[in-house]
Amino acid sequence: MKIKNLFISLILCFVLLLSACSTSGTSSSSSGGGEDGGELIIGMESEADILDPHGAGGWVTMRINNQMFEPLIGEDLSRSSEESPVPELIPVLAKSWEVSEDGKTYTFHLREGVKFHDGSDFNAEAVDFNIKRLTDESFEFYDELGAGRTFRTWKFFESSEVVDENTINIHLSSPFSEFPRMLAQTNSLQIVSAEAIKKNGNKAMGENPVGTGPFKFDSRKRGEHITLVRNEDYWGEKAKLDKVIFRPLTDPAARVLAIQNDEVDIIAVPPPDSIENLKEQGFDVVSGTPPHIWYLTFNFDNEYMKNQKVRQAINYAINREGIANELLKGTVNPAYTIQSPGAENYDPERKWYEYDPEKAKQLLKEAGFENGFKTTLQTSVGGSGQLLPVDIAEWIQRDLKKVGIEVALDTQEWITYYSGYSDGMTPDVGMNQMSSGRTSPYFLSMVSHSEFVAPGGFNSGKYVNTELDAVLDKASTSVDKKEALELWKQAEAIIMEDAAFAPILNDSAPYVVNSRVKGFVVPSEEWYTLAPVYIEE
Repeated sequence: MKIKNLFISLILCFVLLLSACSTSGTSSSSSGGGEDGGELIIGMESEADILDPHGAGGWVTMRINNQMFEPLIGEDLSRSSEESPVPELIPVLAKSWEVSEDGKTYTFHLREGVKFHDGSDFNAEAVDFNIKRLTDESFEFYDELGAGRTFRTWKFFESSEVVDENTINIHLSSPFSEFPRMLAQTNSLQIVSAEAIKKNGNKAMGENPVGTGPFKFDSRKRGEHITLVRNEDYWGEKAKLDKVIFRPLTDPAARVLAIQNDEVDIIAVPPPDSIENLKEQGFDVVSGTPPHIWYLTFNFDNEYMKNQKVRQAINYAINREGIANELLKGTVNPAYTIQSPGAENYDPERKWYEYDPEKAKQLLKEAGFENGFKTTLQTSVGGSGQLLPVDIAEWIQRDLKKVGIEVALDTQEWITYYSGYSDGMTPDVGMNQMSSGRTSPYFLSMVSHSEFVAPGGFNSGKYVNTELDAVLDKASTSVDKKEALELWKQAEAIIMEDAAFAPILNDSAPYVVNSRVKGFVVPSEEWYTLAPVYIEE
């Protein structure tokens, strides 16, 4: 009997040993196999904001939220920038939509049988709840932060109307040709669970997000990770990965080390001087042409920046080619207009303010500042699409010193910086910096229309030009596409001739990807989809 028991014990030990071997691996990120299952770890460039898609700020957070939340109308993010310079609009939670002849009423026919991650039903009432949350100050669950972040989408909004369980109308006060494209953006109308908000309140959505997307929220530990898991009840084609972990790694060198040590599978914003070395080590580097613009916003409350010639001088004084090619090693392109690539009116051949320091000095002399002046530039130390913001700011600081302008840098952590950006600048600050952009030409309105002036709007410099406002509004409400395009170009010219901004760079959004990661695409947007991604053994 003792021999028999010993034999059984040995068999059990052998089985347990085999089981342990089969579940172990060299890295948690390499688990899974084939096209189904596995865990993906992404090293991102900063900590994320709240995970409420309406109130969240910054592309870092939008990339996470885009996996959990869905809009009525979306963009096809499965194709690269080369394949699709402007992403095609596609049905998502709305299976179809139509617009009235006068361009003022949009009717959305919703998908049936869709469930939120909490099991509640998606329907027209849920959509109406989301709209009221962002537009109706008398609504019990009105969210002031979300309304402030998304109100550019609702500029011409008049009312919403539930027709039946799966149909909703949105009425506008004027035609708004860019409305469908704006609805497709990640922080406009991604649908959140009404039942979750009714149960837990508005603020809880930021910490325990509930959407309808292919991934759902699992856990978060600030400064360490945000973990999502596959939504097994997803209405469409299910995600291939079991789990996605987003890790904030604010130090660029730490991100490089993490992917080299097999601690992460993908890193964003690799240091430019590391890219060739990483390629030699066998990593893939993928990039695109997202609608990105890194730019300076001039403060129209500042005594120096009120002067158009000063603003023009600063534009001429900055060596964009040097920043792009010497500092950032050709991973970006110099930007000569505030309109971002990907918009229909973007013209890469049109260049305002090419590098000319002598012209800058002449303009400063004409402005009465032959001996220069001192000012302050505010910037973040990292963040969404921010590239290497301090290094770029220091380069600009040196360029401006050459023409007599002494610049002090005021640097802040990304979330703090972004939260204060829409508050505008105090009069002692000359300019601040932002990275933004949209595939819609309506981006010009977002940054320069007087209705969007800070505090509250994205016009952080408080730039007001009534002539420009009229052109922007006419472009927005035109039902003739050709006419609208010409008006957007006219608006762009007014902004650039007025030198309301100093555009600096357009990013190519490089990501370093472990070769075992398949299906990861950089589309013509600053966010992406992880649903098709899988880990190959």
